[in-house]
Amino acid sequence: MALTSFVDGSLFGTRFGDDPPRVVALHGWGRDHRDFDRCLAGLNAVSIDLPGFGASPAPPQPGGAALYADLISPILDSCEPPVVLVGHSFGGRVAVHLAERRPAAVGGLVLTGVPLLHRAHRKGKPALRFQLGRTLHRWGLVGDSYLEGLRDKYGSSDYRAASGVMRDILVTVVNESYEQQLRAISAPVDLVWGDDDDAAPPEIAARAEALLTDARLTILGGVDHFVPSTAPTALREAIDRRLDALA
Repeated sequence: MALTSFVDGSLFGTRFGDDPPRVVALHGWGRDHRDFDRCLAGLNAVSIDLPGFGASPAPPQPGGAALYADLISPILDSCEPPVVLVGHSFGGRVAVHLAERRPAAVGGLVLTGVPLLHRAHRKGKPALRFQLGRTLHRWGLVGDSYLEGLRDKYGSSDYRAASGVMRDILVTVVNESYEQQLRAISAPVDLVWGDDDDAAPPEIAARAEALLTDARLTILGGVDHFVPSTAPTALREAIDRRLDALA
């Protein structure tokens, strides 16, 4: 499917259908618009390459999910409101900011595998050398280049794959939590989660559900973090449910 430019050529993605979009899909970190091809077939929708991924250029400066919401927000003006926002992982971080800021434009959300809150229990402690390096850096005893070398060695695969402004953005977003946005969202939200999601465990979805005004949590047995690819039918059912509620 051919790429389309949005927002005066600053964003790229795929458009589905001939009428103004009713669905806007935002992919996860390190992914691109193609993740939603099977979920959005037959709908009037857009699937965006978030800045720094796919064909969309990286943001000009570092920031968090709020920065990405600023960059994506103009797309909503070309849609038929209210839209359904679909967000996977990092894209869901952006979606909750958009829903909080533009309640008249967003009529529903479908979120999957989104690290909306910090884990109730940390997955594990950083390597001792990395912990020591961070402490020494805070005290001004080692420079930025030393800490960066430790991050290259001990950081996540996403961190090692990122560079420049995208590395700074990743460091920001992985430390964010969205209690404020979840409490402020008035639109109904479908949470569709794989029970084998190790990146954003189901306990995060359950706690997010409790903070939202109108939410429905569906746990998919034997499904991992990548629901758009591994369980597209279940995700499409949630999208259709949100669209039907707006009809």
